Amino acid sequence: MITGLSDAVWADILGYVRTHYSAFARGWFSQLRAGSLKQGQLDVFAANGAQLTYLREHCTRPFVEAAQAATGRLVSVEFLNGEESGLEVPTAALQKTRELASFEGETALLRLNGDYVFDNFVPGPCNRLAHASCLAVSDSPGTAYNPLFIHGNVGLGKTHLLQAICHRVLDRAPATRIMYLSCETFVNHFIEAVERGILNRFRYRYRHVDMLVIDDVQFLSGRDRTQEEFFHTFNTLYHVNKQIILSADCTPPEIPSLEERLVSRFNWGLIARVDAPCMETRHAIIRKKMKLRQMDLPEDVILLIASRIDSNTRELEGALNRIHGMAALEHRPIDLALAHEALGGQEESPLREVRIQDITDLVTNRFGVKLSDLTGRRRSRSIALPRQVCMYLARQLTHHSLEEIGGFFGGRDHTTVLHANKLISNRKETDTGFRSRLEEIEVALTKGDR
Repeated sequence: MITGLSDAVWADILGYVRTHYSAFARGWFSQLRAGSLKQGQLDVFAANGAQLTYLREHCTRPFVEAAQAATGRLVSVEFLNGEESGLEVPTAALQKTRELASFEGETALLRLNGDYVFDNFVPGPCNRLAHASCLAVSDSPGTAYNPLFIHGNVGLGKTHLLQAICHRVLDRAPATRIMYLSCETFVNHFIEAVERGILNRFRYRYRHVDMLVIDDVQFLSGRDRTQEEFFHTFNTLYHVNKQIILSADCTPPEIPSLEERLVSRFNWGLIARVDAPCMETRHAIIRKKMKLRQMDLPEDVILLIASRIDSNTRELEGALNRIHGMAALEHRPIDLALAHEALGGQEESPLREVRIQDITDLVTNRFGVKLSDLTGRRRSRSIALPRQVCMYLARQLTHHSLEEIGGFFGGRDHTTVLHANKLISNRKETDTGFRSRLEEIEVALTKGDR
């Protein structure tokens, strides 16, 4: 540590931030180094540009308040880059700055998030193909899957996966020329180039990269001239084996007003879908977020969050922030009662751990079948549907593996369980009556209401 601030005071500052601003705290805060405290200004050195960006965007107020509380003085805080200053930092902390230069190459418009790496991503049945394909592309860009097209609803991890690829490629080959940006930025750059008469510079920038990564490519919809330009950019990169990675909220054919030739090219490589996380994956995501923020939650609170929020990862993270924020503001321990308040009120019946036996008991009653039918070999529709419902609910509401679920229902293998899960999920989307019936069963199971 640079002289000027004692270790004890610096520890108090970090402890204050973690206690009072847990939503902004990160595990890598332990890698920060305090510089001198001169004329009321405390210098804090980040290990790299990614950390520096996060600190400046989110942490000025927390650290100022913490520094004033720890020193008892009126103090301001300045965040600096430890790499650029020559300050010695731990080798493990040396993550390179990931920045996208603007069209003029002077100002960074889109930076990579330091948290969006593969180690912080939770793979599961909902995203296994997308996760595996992104790993493959990051290991062999331009050869594994080209183009790679990731699609799914908002908040499911598409951006995380795209940025994780960039981080991994740059870690292995720092000189790799990566252009990572949103589709909206691409469109704006093209419009600017047309207006200023500098299309040649625009084309050179986008067609002389090793990897082109564009998020939310559905924004090409209805933009004929931009689609024309992107078509030629795509062809140029593809024909020299440069990696192209795209994401969208739907498959290429479902993007409105997208030219057929672009749809065809997007389909050349691998298309991987990201679905909403199942109960098991939601549990793992919550634990990963807790570890990242150095949080500690009781098991029943984790179960409540995972049971209550089933839409996307972003909402799970928001729930964690609300719970910790309420606990810090009201100086209360985190328990089930506080979690219910933070998430929208106390339920009449508390959520509970669901067992496969609970599922079969309720399904046999609602569908009028016997347990021996569910575990037997009969395949008639009257038996197959409730059996598939049981497998689906077991996958969503219990911690059992695919093999354990299949074994319970007559020794069936994991592919049967996956098939059942897909069939029921698809029927939920198309049959509103069936969806209501299934949701009623789910609520009854999680509340213990028969």
